[in-house]
Amino acid sequence: MRIGELAERTGTTTRTLRYYESRGLLHAHRAQNGYRTYDESDLRLIRQIRTLQDFGFDLEGTRPFVDCLRAGHPAGDSCPASLAVYRRKLGELDALIGQLQGVRAEVGAQLARAELEASAEVPGGPEPRCELNWEDEG
Repeated sequence: MRIGELAERTGTTTRTLRYYESRGLLHAHRAQNGYRTYDESDLRLIRQIRTLQDFGFDLEGTRPFVDCLRAGHPAGDSCPASLAVYRRKLGELDALIGQLQGVRAEVGAQLARAELEASAEVPGGPEPRCELNWEDEG
């Protein structure tokens, strides 16, 4: 298949495929007329890259999976290097989850404080002053 068909079948663009090629993740075969050609194995490579990127992997992090597929393994994550990348990514995700849980706890505490203060206000008292000064921006 040519580059346009590969792009269409993988939901990406020809520009992206050329970028993958420039990074050494995709290797085009050249037809006699000079056009790039690809086969079903290239389709699997791109689908693997796209899936991993959807999971938040950076492009370089997909390389062990691509190499694993190129080596003839049935899945890109059946090689030790791919498993190591999975483990590293899980560690990153766990750290992010911890950070988000901390932020959530702080926001929850701020909300509880604000609700408590709002409920303690005397009915009929002065309205709170919330001023936004949009004129200062610009």
